[in-house]
Amino acid sequence: MTTSRQVGIVGVGLMGHGIASSLLRAGHQVSFLNHSGNQPVDDLLAAGATALNSGREVAQSAEVVILCVTGSPQVEAVLFEPNGVLEGITPGSIVVDCSTALPSSTENVAARVTEAGGRFMDAAMTRTPKEAAEGRLNLIVGAPKALFDETLPLLQGFAENIAHAGDVGAGHTLKLLHNFVSLGFSAVLAEATVASRKAGISDTALLEVLGAGGGGGVVLERLRPYIADNDPSGFKFSVANASKDLGYYHTMTEDLAVEGGIAEAVRNLYKSVEDQSLPIPALIGVLERR
Repeated sequence: MTTSRQVGIVGVGLMGHGIASSLLRAGHQVSFLNHSGNQPVDDLLAAGATALNSGREVAQSAEVVILCVTGSPQVEAVLFEPNGVLEGITPGSIVVDCSTALPSSTENVAARVTEAGGRFMDAAMTRTPKEAAEGRLNLIVGAPKALFDETLPLLQGFAENIAHAGDVGAGHTLKLLHNFVSLGFSAVLAEATVASRKAGISDTALLEVLGAGGGGGVVLERLRPYIADNDPSGFKFSVANASKDLGYYHTMTEDLAVEGGIAEAVRNLYKSVEDQSLPIPALIGVLERR
């Protein structure tokens, strides 16, 4: 049986709520930061979770603190602001950053957590809120091997596929690479769908040919409901989050001094969408109206 651990969560949004509910089902004790951005938490409270009013209190109550916020500015805020997580860190406790963040920021965050007596790992997520609620996320982890091994049983409480990418920062680096590929293919598929329709090709034929050939894969299956039935529910990731992640990727490629021309074109496409709250599949409709 998995040893029960005291887990604090900062960020009980679409993904964090699923992580919290999965950890409760796995027998862990869960506290979370009370915040206006949380999803409804009545079910978590009914299952035994505890709501706390500051990051410091969350850290003081936990052996492991999981951060599930938007990106680097939010991670730095919840850790370093007055009454934040860093003020409540106890010796040997673990901070697990499940956000999508800049690797350069991650290195600074890890150093400050270590200086405060804690331990740090980045564990970037892929998949959707549905898999989060089912305890079936994918995690890309950057951590020393010993810390990864120690934390693995806890991570298995909310994740199905867990890859150890390397030392601290490697998880966030590989997540940005993953998202560039995923969002890049989404952009390619959106443009191709619009061109196909303009040429008079049926959506059924397009999906059949792509699915049986080089266009097949996870992204096609997430966009398929929108292409076939105008249903965006298969890919709820927002254009705003895509723009943010591609901005991080752009910064990373500059730091690494590697070619980023294709990524810049993809980023510019997402940034050009006026309503950044739209889900990724709606990019097809946006391009059709241009």
